[in-house]
Amino acid sequence: MATASLARPSPVIRTRRRNWTQTLGFGLLAVATAMTVLPIIVIVTLILLRGLATITPEFLLTFPTDGLRAGGILPAIVGTFWLAIGTAVAAVPLGVAAAIYLAEYAPDNRWTRLIRVAIINLAGIPSVVFGLFGLGLFVLFLRLGTSILAGSLTLAIMTLPVIISTTEEALRAVPGSFRVVSISLGGTHWQTVRRIVLPQALSGIMTGVILGLERAVGETAVILFTAAAVYLPTLPTSPLDPTMALPYHLFVISTQVPGMPIGVQYGTAAVLLIFVLALNLIATIIRSRARARRQW
Repeated sequence: MATASLARPSPVIRTRRRNWTQTLGFGLLAVATAMTVLPIIVIVTLILLRGLATITPEFLLTFPTDGLRAGGILPAIVGTFWLAIGTAVAAVPLGVAAAIYLAEYAPDNRWTRLIRVAIINLAGIPSVVFGLFGLGLFVLFLRLGTSILAGSLTLAIMTLPVIISTTEEALRAVPGSFRVVSISLGGTHWQTVRRIVLPQALSGIMTGVILGLERAVGETAVILFTAAAVYLPTLPTSPLDPTMALPYHLFVISTQVPGMPIGVQYGTAAVLLIFVLALNLIATIIRSRARARRQW
């Protein structure tokens, strides 16, 4: 017994070992975070520093000229905006409705579990596959042609898995006691979902929506097959018109146009980056206000 007690570390030594292990773990996490965040900061800073010098009112408000080597990017900005709006209109109501059904109404059986697995798998499918699907279904079969509508619907299908998954998790995170109290006071299931659960889950829902739209805004492969044109002399006037878009325009001027000034490339990339950062800022403001009103 005396030998065993001598071999066992004292409480002070065990505490020191735990503290050392915890410090080591935090240090490794800090290193991993720095290795992830610092390259992103460097890339964003480089793009903004080189691109902001090119961004002028003329660059933002005029059409490309000289074979895309000069002029502005107005058609690409407008086209990206309409594609984002079309994607949001098609994907957000459907994605939120599907998440509400899965989280609040669907029974927990093998079919709903299979549906959730399918949604998760859809989120990992390469975007070029969605592009080919949109080409076959919307452009050729439904005869929408290369258009904003075909591109928006394809982008909506691509973003649905992200919106559904994050919205469902946000709804499930709302405490069940909120539902019990509401129903015990005479509220129906739908009234409980609409007036209690959805407002409390708004911050998480907005996170999923913005993540999906950000992916759609920066997508190239999908719009390459369904919506984008290399150059258009006029702005689109109908959802059935093709459009220029910032991601595809950046791809074209970076790989297909010889003698392209590097400033135009960085300027286009900076505008696209600012567009995405603006979406993030809007989402952050909405999430902050929603969390301030949250009661748990």
